[in-house]
Amino acid sequence: MTFGTAIATGFRKYADFSGVAGRPEFWWFNLFLVLGSFVSGALFEPLSGVWFLATLLPYLAVGVRRLRDAGLPWGLIFIGLVPGLGTIVMIVLWLQPTKQPANADDSVELGA
Repeated sequence: MTFGTAIATGFRKYADFSGVAGRPEFWWFNLFLVLGSFVSGALFEPLSGVWFLATLLPYLAVGVRRLRDAGLPWGLIFIGLVPGLGTIVMIVLWLQPTKQPANADDSVELGA
């Protein structure tokens, strides 16, 4: 998945917490969010807060889909609320490889 495709997919699935997101989709979208945060903060500080609020829901959605792709329960997203350590744990979880479904029925459920 390319940088542009990941951004388009992230915003197309703005509030879609079902399905999966592969590592490229997740990391390219997060790179876009970080770059957007830097640019918005450099241009006008209050714009940074608007950027954060506007992109919070797609960030959470792609994070949950990435956890599902790694075969992990979506509830682990709440670990990210723990200051400091939560961020490190979430990065490690998001780095996990894609887990292949055990049978064909799982692939339909996962949206593959």
